[in-house]
Amino acid sequence: MAKSKPKFVCQECGYESHKWMGKCQGCGAWNTLVEERPAEEVKARVPKTSSNGSSSGKSSAAAAPERLTDVELGEEARLRTEVAEFDRVMGGGIMQGSFSLIAGDPGIGKSTLMTELGRYLPQKTILYVTGEESKRQVKLRANRLGVDTENMYLLAETNVEEIGNVVAKVEPDLLVVDSIQTIYRPDLSSAPGSVSQVRESTASLLKMTKEQEFSTFLVGHVTKKGTIAGPRVLEHMVDTVLYFEGDQHHAYRILRSVKNRFGAANEIGVFEMRESGLEEVPNPSELFLSERSYGVSGSAVVCSMEGTRPVLVEIQALVTPSSYGTPQRTTTGFGSQRLQMILAVLEKRAGLTFSDYDVFINVAGGVKLDEPAVDLGVAIAAASSFRDVPTDTRSVLIGEVGLAGEIRTVSQVEPRLKEIGKLGFERAVIPQNNLDRIDDRSSLDADIAVTGAKKLQDVVEMVL
Repeated sequence: MAKSKPKFVCQECGYESHKWMGKCQGCGAWNTLVEERPAEEVKARVPKTSSNGSSSGKSSAAAAPERLTDVELGEEARLRTEVAEFDRVMGGGIMQGSFSLIAGDPGIGKSTLMTELGRYLPQKTILYVTGEESKRQVKLRANRLGVDTENMYLLAETNVEEIGNVVAKVEPDLLVVDSIQTIYRPDLSSAPGSVSQVRESTASLLKMTKEQEFSTFLVGHVTKKGTIAGPRVLEHMVDTVLYFEGDQHHAYRILRSVKNRFGAANEIGVFEMRESGLEEVPNPSELFLSERSYGVSGSAVVCSMEGTRPVLVEIQALVTPSSYGTPQRTTTGFGSQRLQMILAVLEKRAGLTFSDYDVFINVAGGVKLDEPAVDLGVAIAAASSFRDVPTDTRSVLIGEVGLAGEIRTVSQVEPRLKEIGKLGFERAVIPQNNLDRIDDRSSLDADIAVTGAKKLQDVVEMVL
């Protein structure tokens, strides 16, 4: 048999090449191609029968096709943690047989959240596989978090075959692997954390999860750009992708689902990091508005839909004369290109000239907003700071700004208005077309005055 040739694989995007190159042709990253030698024999692709229940390549009953009409559906079994923020992100609870990936910056709280599952689910058997820490280190963290359950098992192992043997003995309801970048398959010659090892190890754990129908959480690292380290196919293999967001210097953390086969995508859960661990924040809108300043220009409140949840957030703007030839456009939590467009519309349609001014936009609370419905709030906050006139503090702004200066229709207006009334605001400015499409006005707070708007210039004169 001819000797197999080595290949070079990009550790950022998974691009493969037969020779080493300084720059990846797939993603453009420098010095990311690493040599990986393929398995010597085909037997690496056809695993033998093992005690963990994996197949040997022979035909079995599990591999036989079945008619769609013959497939039986049982009750939708979910593990409910009774932590509303976590269950909301998971779509109502952890689905039995689900395969989830949670990623985030180092030190953000991923291992803390996974360890606290022992407190959330004390009656369920949990196997915590740690590849980065010792059992004693995990025990110390569990003591600090108040996790004391006999149903949590710790395993310090990185070999996926050994993990499979232990899973077959323990038969857990929930498996936690921390982290997937440390797990390896011994039949592959590449190092743990490489693209091929991450991909193949994940495939082995996925097969194990689906065959034995327990739930699995993989903890993943992120790159400098904030994306999950490893091949992009990793996100396609799992059922749920969770991102843990937040600043290590602030106490609040946001758990966001960017993919969920069993629930709404882009759902968020808000937690506060304390000495005793992560505590859920039941009303994020009230939290994000708790430090709002009144009587100061450059502040506006918007309502953004995060999955199925309406969240009220304060938009802060600061417009100052530029000290340089080219004015600065700086944003935190909002898209810079979107801001450029909004400023151009304000200049063209509302007569506000920003060409000689620096503009800074900040979304209070560390939230990242990318929904077009917050455009109107950003525009009014910038106009308020430009004129140095405070906005109406009793109003909430909802609407997408078009290039002609029109206020365009947004979705899910009714749940937004209910959240606005719950927090005591007196007026909501929404697109005129949405005003005519509200189906059930009786469910809205009677004290809220809902105002329709067609043009951006009209809103500027209305709230300033």
